[in-house]
Amino acid sequence: MDRILSPLSPAWLEGLQVFIDDWFFVFALVFLLFELGRYWLLKKLNWTLIGDTLTNYVTLAMFMGITVVFLAAFYVAAFYYVWQFAIFDIEINWATVLICIVLADLVYYWEHRFLHRVNFGWATHSVHHSSPFFNISVAYRFGPMDSFWPVLFHLPLVLLGFNPVVVVFAEVIVQVYQTALHTEAVKKLPRPIEAVLNTPSHHRVHHGSNPAYLDKNYAGIFIIWDRMFGTFAEEREPVTYGLTRPINSVNPLIAFFHGFHRLGQEIWQMPDLANKVRVLTNPPGWQPKSGSQTPRSE
Repeated sequence: MDRILSPLSPAWLEGLQVFIDDWFFVFALVFLLFELGRYWLLKKLNWTLIGDTLTNYVTLAMFMGITVVFLAAFYVAAFYYVWQFAIFDIEINWATVLICIVLADLVYYWEHRFLHRVNFGWATHSVHHSSPFFNISVAYRFGPMDSFWPVLFHLPLVLLGFNPVVVVFAEVIVQVYQTALHTEAVKKLPRPIEAVLNTPSHHRVHHGSNPAYLDKNYAGIFIIWDRMFGTFAEEREPVTYGLTRPINSVNPLIAFFHGFHRLGQEIWQMPDLANKVRVLTNPPGWQPKSGSQTPRSE
């Protein structure tokens, strides 16, 4: 118990975060080679899949460029500014780090749900869902504003009193865990694990464009959030990956910007200024006359 409650250095925790993030990326590349070999054995390896895989990493590079140039300073500044007004002064130890990871996972559930159900958020997040394949490289398929929304949703944890380093560490743990879920090589796990944790099976559902799978399984680490809030769906039928209206392209620029291009078209074609604004804040596929919507319309 003393070990769990012993104070941790922010610098040490930051170094651990970088170590986990960097080395998992190396593991993901090695695992991708295994997956490509599996596709080859199953006679599913083709140039479209290879092109799509390369596109995933090009979008990652573009995402990282935008993050470093425009958003990194904002991310850090926002966290440390809000930290001045923290309600509590929460010490850094393994117990508080674990609590922060659980809370960050809950926050991520609502951030993820927001990105699916608010058109402006879906414009960037739809990039991640636009691949018609499902392997670990898809985890690195990012949209232009994917590093903006986590700042807003995780600020309450900083305001609560968690050190910004701890919050960022918790975010990285949630993201790294999810990265590992992007595979078809792992089928269903034992029931107790499937009941509590997010698994490749659950996340395959999340990437499905099947009507029964749309906007389901938003969880990061714990699938219990989806079970609690009514967004859980079990993998029963084969998953059709991608968008309900596929982009049908492995061009990285099309993949990276298609969501905002689609949103711009919808705004341009929408009559009345008020409805143009509502397009941004309503779910994808929203129409003003009937108020109807088509989940994850693309």
